[in-house]
Amino acid sequence: METQANILIVDDEEAILQMLKTVLQKEGFAQVDTCTHADQALRLIEEKTYQLFILDVMLPDKSGFELCSAVRQRTNAPIFFLTARGTDFDKLSGFAYGADDYITKPFHPLEVVARMKAHLRRSMGAGQTPLPEERVYDFGRFRVNLDAAELIVDGEQVDCPAQVFQLLTFFCQNPNRVFTKEQIYDHVWKDEYGLFDENTVMVHIHKLRQRIEELPSAPKHLVTVRGLGYKLVSPGRSHP
Repeated sequence: METQANILIVDDEEAILQMLKTVLQKEGFAQVDTCTHADQALRLIEEKTYQLFILDVMLPDKSGFELCSAVRQRTNAPIFFLTARGTDFDKLSGFAYGADDYITKPFHPLEVVARMKAHLRRSMGAGQTPLPEERVYDFGRFRVNLDAAELIVDGEQVDCPAQVFQLLTFFCQNPNRVFTKEQIYDHVWKDEYGLFDENTVMVHIHKLRQRIEELPSAPKHLVTVRGLGYKLVSPGRSHP
């Protein structure tokens, strides 16, 4: 489900811009603009209305704090700082300049998405396209909250590295379907050169089983279908 909220991300790291834009679009945000300089951002703000801003503090032409102040003079839309500067002084400065949230690098992209949705639900007025509902998958022994990027196993939150969580997300969205290693690699890693790394898939399958299976060597949830690949078995379904 798409939302028509316009998002502007300002960061001088192209890799972060591309990663966030890709994740946001996958999560239902169709309108995502990016730029690397504060002056570019100010020009975009004059041309277009945005419902949320994500700003870096350290920009090539001026401070992100200055940009935040300028943005706040034009709109009451939520403003996030996403930066490597994580001291208490930096955070207090960000809020003082008008920011609504402050996230330090490194970060989990799905945590950013969850915070964005929470702020947008509060700030977007009636009549606008609603945001996607929170998605929770319950597999009995474990539960997965995609929007909060949480894996709960036997009632306890379990740490899950970003790439392992992306693999888990893929399986949750496609339960009881068998995928080959190559299909899994293509969907989860999306190598821009089309390369296939079987070892990467097997290592991450192993890491995921260590988190969700009671006995990883004899999996009951993420099972191997001999000669074909892997599938995540939903509750109530059995694997021969």
